[in-house]
Amino acid sequence: MTADDRGPEGAEQVEIVEVGPRDGLQNEATVLSVGERVELIGRAVAAGVRRIEAVSFVNPRRVPQMTGAEDVMSEVRGEPGVSFIGLALNRRGLDRALAAGVSEVNVAVPATDGFCTRNQGCTVDEMLDSVAEMDRELAGTGVPLSVTVSTAFGCPFDGEVAPERVVEVVRRIADTGAVEVALADTIGVGVPAQVRDLLRRTAEVAGGRTLRCHFHNTRNTGYANALAAVEEGVRVLDSSLGGFGGCPFAPAATGNIATEDLLYMLHRSGLRTGVSLADAAALGDWMGERLGKQPPAYLGRAGAFPA
Repeated sequence: MTADDRGPEGAEQVEIVEVGPRDGLQNEATVLSVGERVELIGRAVAAGVRRIEAVSFVNPRRVPQMTGAEDVMSEVRGEPGVSFIGLALNRRGLDRALAAGVSEVNVAVPATDGFCTRNQGCTVDEMLDSVAEMDRELAGTGVPLSVTVSTAFGCPFDGEVAPERVVEVVRRIADTGAVEVALADTIGVGVPAQVRDLLRRTAEVAGGRTLRCHFHNTRNTGYANALAAVEEGVRVLDSSLGGFGGCPFAPAATGNIATEDLLYMLHRSGLRTGVSLADAAALGDWMGERLGKQPPAYLGRAGAFPA
């Protein structure tokens, strides 16, 4: 088995879902143009990323960083072998996503009412009802649905989240046609023991659906959590180039785990991602230049090893 900067050839694969164009940008003071976001996505594809959370179909008055979602999709859709994910939080967002030609639809369902009412203007039960409605709308379209359970490890408003609560949300999601369920540490409070426990519990009710994980490094536990998830059998992880990101409706929810730092850990652990470490690090720096700030990622500063 030989190694390159995309991971050891022939090794087991971990799929990277690049969320930089959406989650990475939605909390930044600098708003990138449609052209810059299209370039970011194109460079990520060139680096080897094959699933990208490209856009969010939310109210642009609430999240101006996501203005022009349809324009972005018109430029990037149709790329062979690449899946472009659009985030939708309600029926209107879903209609926009389908009209724009997304490859996949992702819906976020918070595990807590405190976060759900502030972020999405409804209770968790009401949001789960909306997911069921959107699932029915997607029937026959050929567009797969994934659901992200946000605040699965802790809530900025309701505090600790009981694992039984997350399990019940996943159980309700399993009643739909969703093909994938993501557990998200929206505010970066989780630890590896919690990751292992929650993954084991939710696997029992997910009905064989793919489990994905989304971690933030707010308290410097994001990469340990990602490795714990991989050790539990998770083979799909979200990350953001440069380590940018955070939720504008969650106080102090900074920093997705950085794609380049995650790649380094996975590749050195004997896993393959198919994403170029060097290209990802360069792209994280590119984002930093446009956002006018130092990327939180470390790999761009320290460099790969061996050099």
